[in-house]
Amino acid sequence: MSDVFKPPIGSIGWCDLTVPGADAVRDFYRGVVGWTATDVDMGGYSDYVMSLPGEGTPATGICWARGVNTNLPPVWLVYFVVASVDKSLAEVKKRGGTVLREPASSGGGRFAVVRDPAGAVCALYENGD
Repeated sequence: MSDVFKPPIGSIGWCDLTVPGADAVRDFYRGVVGWTATDVDMGGYSDYVMSLPGEGTPATGICWARGVNTNLPPVWLVYFVVASVDKSLAEVKKRGGTVLREPASSGGGRFAVVRDPAGAVCALYENGD
């Protein structure tokens, strides 16, 4: 049995922010919220896992708008846990949404970024096995 936490389907499994100036935004939230930051090597630069003060539990991520994240908007992006990214993407398209980022592997699962018909952006995340 795995000791990795897998958020339940329908829940918010993660949240991150992708911006052009990740270092400055990291420092902003360290000062304002009290989060600590851990570097995540992205091959030439670092994104950040922001953790709860005093305990080190990961709370969110702050990412550079580079590479595969270049076209993501600078908003807090929530990751909704779904049973199947592929089936959910078919529903997104069927119901008037747009796929902004095709499925990719991350955190032991898969995710994609979508825009709903009202223009709101979110990610869909499928837990890994």
